[in-house]
Amino acid sequence: MPATIDAATAGERVERLLAELTALGDPVARERAEELVRVLVELYGAALERIMEIVTDTGAAATLRGLADDELVSGLLVVHDLHPLSTEERVRAALDGVRPYLGSHAGDVELVGFEEQGVVRLRLAGTCHGCPSSRVTVTTAIEQAIARAAPEVAHVEVDGVAEPEDGLYQIQPRQPPGPCPVPERAAAP
Repeated sequence: MPATIDAATAGERVERLLAELTALGDPVARERAEELVRVLVELYGAALERIMEIVTDTGAAATLRGLADDELVSGLLVVHDLHPLSTEERVRAALDGVRPYLGSHAGDVELVGFEEQGVVRLRLAGTCHGCPSSRVTVTTAIEQAIARAAPEVAHVEVDGVAEPEDGLYQIQPRQPPGPCPVPERAAAP
């Protein structure tokens, strides 16, 4: 099997190549390149749709699950609106995937809802709610898991994330609390 291609990286590369074509100043070349990309996306989308129909019609649930669980295939199924799981189901699965990590810190996350513009609303629970490290937890665990499972989600809003403190803390030398509590040595006779 060839090396796995990252769909996001490939998409960025296509955008970069189209931008380079635009920079060449030939609008006809740009239009043809965009048309080529559209035709290829339509072709691959039609093929994926056919594959999903065949797999579904034959009742190959394990194969369907394997396709849906594969990160590259799953992303393409989302692009072509063919994923067998809804966005909400994929977000719930992503949250289930991070729960063991959150649970190891006596925390949890709750799905509050979805908004039409692709916004997912969450609430931190347990020790995660208001924890000073909650911003890092949300970014490194929760948002990344949701982005992998449901790339169509535009934004994640989380209630219970600690707000960053204004200003920086400076470590100062500690001053003794008053007169030294250690008794002075008695003078030698």
